[in-house]
Amino acid sequence: MKLFNNRKFHYGKVWVAFLLVFLMSGTVFAQQKKVFLSLQKAIETAIADNNSFQTAKIDEAIMGERLNQSNVAFLPQANFSYTSLFTNNPLNAFGFKLQQSIVKQEDFNPALLNHPSGVSDFSAKIDVLQPLLNMDAVYMKKSIAVQLESYQLKTERVLDFLTYEVQKAYYQLQLTHQAVSVFEEALVAAKSFYDNTMNRFNEGLIQKSDLLNVEVQMLDIESQLDEAKSNIVNASDYLSVLMNQPTGTTYTTEKMFESLPNVELSRVIPLKRSDFLAMDKAIIATGIVMKSLKMKQLPRLNLFASYQLNNKKIFSFNANAYLAGIQLSWNLFDGNATRYQLNHMKLEQSKLQVQLQSMQLENQMMLDKSFRDQGNALFRIKQQKAAIAQAEESWRILQNRYQEGLVSITDILNAQTQVSKQKLLLAQAVCNNNIANANIEFLTKQK
Repeated sequence: MKLFNNRKFHYGKVWVAFLLVFLMSGTVFAQQKKVFLSLQKAIETAIADNNSFQTAKIDEAIMGERLNQSNVAFLPQANFSYTSLFTNNPLNAFGFKLQQSIVKQEDFNPALLNHPSGVSDFSAKIDVLQPLLNMDAVYMKKSIAVQLESYQLKTERVLDFLTYEVQKAYYQLQLTHQAVSVFEEALVAAKSFYDNTMNRFNEGLIQKSDLLNVEVQMLDIESQLDEAKSNIVNASDYLSVLMNQPTGTTYTTEKMFESLPNVELSRVIPLKRSDFLAMDKAIIATGIVMKSLKMKQLPRLNLFASYQLNNKKIFSFNANAYLAGIQLSWNLFDGNATRYQLNHMKLEQSKLQVQLQSMQLENQMMLDKSFRDQGNALFRIKQQKAAIAQAEESWRILQNRYQEGLVSITDILNAQTQVSKQKLLLAQAVCNNNIANANIEFLTKQK
């Protein structure tokens, strides 16, 4: 955030530029609808409507449907068909008559057998297949069930991350509001000092250059105030996006507070965190897939049956026949396809294990940094409170000395700048502390 700076520039251009910026931004800011938003309400709205969370829930539902699809390997399958056939092929023509149970003595006449006239067959057929023993399908279903658990854990972690992101955005919005308050307070003081300086200039006690310095300071504060108001709009829009709400609303927040560190939080990354558990489930699921591939090398046992109705006339069902049996099949050699798939899955499992270890190490590093950031922020808060008190006292003393003509206008302006600067640094330190606390809670959140 830009703080006060004394700069030399052409005063006429500054006035024109400032007026243009003020009018344009003032119009935009005025169009924003202002709504009070608590942190809890922001989190609840984001959980209910955020697109990332909804996407995670959909992914979870998709995996649930995959689990349902795996039941195909255990449930019976039935198929109905109705077929119309016409032929003068000797073999098929005689076969049609056999299926229709209409074979007569004269049908064995060699002339008719060799040169039959056209024969029609209308057949209705029901086929049923019932899997009995397919061990590869059993383990594949177990694998998908474990993958579903992994997705459910991922969804929980998305929820944790979303809560953290909303907290961070909310604290940053509080910071922008605090910055506006600081600049508004500084602007009031600057205008008061400008009026005092104008009176002294009219009395001939100071030079015009001193008055212009005060004007520059006041313009600088107004410019930074306008920028801070724009930052409120930007921060509000980002919070709206997290909550999946239309942009264009300016949120007012709860009063900025200094959150205290939770001494119960561990300084070690918990292994039972939902994203780590999700990765563990993925590793387990990969192992089960490998077992499923091995089971493909075992025999399969399936029951099949069919029932058929035939007639030479359409929609007539005089002759019927059934067929049923049990099939034991064994794929003795598949060109090493299963072997290569197993090698592939072993590498995938090793990759997941390395990724899990890397995640744990990186998150431990992030947790250590967050605790250091928290300590730095708490120390900075303590220091800034003392610095503000010192800066305000120095400003008060210099104002008294200025009235006696003992200090220059530049000293007053620098003192005023220092007060605002220290207040902004305090607000930034409080924001950093709150974000560090939220980050620690996020990193140590267990299932």
